Amino acid sequence: MQRRDFIKLAAAGSALPLISSRSYAAEPTPDWRTFRLTYQIDLPTKNVPASLWLPLPETASDGWQQARKVESVGVADTSRVVADKNARASYYNAFWKDGQQQQLEVSCIARSVDRSVTINALAANTKVAPPRAVQAFLNPSQHIPVDGIVLDTAREATKGAHTPLEKARAIYDWVVDNSFREPKTPGCGRGDIKLMLETGNLGGKCADISSLFVGLARASGIPARDVFGIRVADSKQFKSLGKSGDVTRAQHCRAEFYLAGHGWVPVDPADVRKAVLEEQLALNDPKIVALREKLFGYWEMNWMAFNHARDFSLMPKATSNPINYLMYPYAELAGVPREQLVPDQFVYRIKAEELAA
Repeated sequence: MQRRDFIKLAAAGSALPLISSRSYAAEPTPDWRTFRLTYQIDLPTKNVPASLWLPLPETASDGWQQARKVESVGVADTSRVVADKNARASYYNAFWKDGQQQQLEVSCIARSVDRSVTINALAANTKVAPPRAVQAFLNPSQHIPVDGIVLDTAREATKGAHTPLEKARAIYDWVVDNSFREPKTPGCGRGDIKLMLETGNLGGKCADISSLFVGLARASGIPARDVFGIRVADSKQFKSLGKSGDVTRAQHCRAEFYLAGHGWVPVDPADVRKAVLEEQLALNDPKIVALREKLFGYWEMNWMAFNHARDFSLMPKATSNPINYLMYPYAELAGVPREQLVPDQFVYRIKAEELAA
């Protein structure tokens, strides 16, 4: 017998905002879009305990995304929405004892509007210290150290730049110029920037390229963070930068940096390199040059943001804690992790649909 549960995130106190310098309620306009994301989970091994964690969309406190309700269909011994304030992540957790059907469908709804910052109008107030919550995004993590070769590279990349905005732009350009998209990288990559720099292999996918920007920015004294999510609609920019319908393999990691006196500024160097590869265009092609300029201060919200948690522990306790990030469904069978970057090991499918306003 199946059970359908409805969980309104805000009403349950489970919606966690993406930390921002400003907090205001953005009223929907004709430009807002609403999407439903549906996970279909079928764990292949029966008669053993199983745990499942699914990333959920969050509400941005500066107004560009609003999380709505979560629905679940299926039977689990326990299920709940976890709002992890320390990791700044929301996720759905389910647990099965041995001998039960391990199938579940979970859907979540969020609405969003494109983010656009006029870079020329930015004026950083360097005399104002970032809020304490923002200062946390200067700290190193297991996959994003800020010393050694990362610090040396940051100094080289920002040579001649003086203000935080100039340094952030120099780092963005350095990452775009020196990285490349490697299609053979599993999933979105591991984002292990120390290994990338030590080996000199700056190829990878979005988690690798975005993490490289984040690490170099933090090493330069600029708060920065990855933002993990998934594409949910076709793109107005390039075909390769969008996905609709079956989005099982459409996860995408972006980045932000913090500018005192303004707030968080969106960037996406990984999508510049993705367009170069998949649209078969040179880096100096006018279309790529225009995209490169646009993505320093812009996110097209045909994408649903989940969280920016790195190297953190899932609750209830997972065997593989701390995990690198939660952008994909993650499961453990009899305490053994399933490879989250390979959907066929679960099996799981993810579907996206746009809802009428």
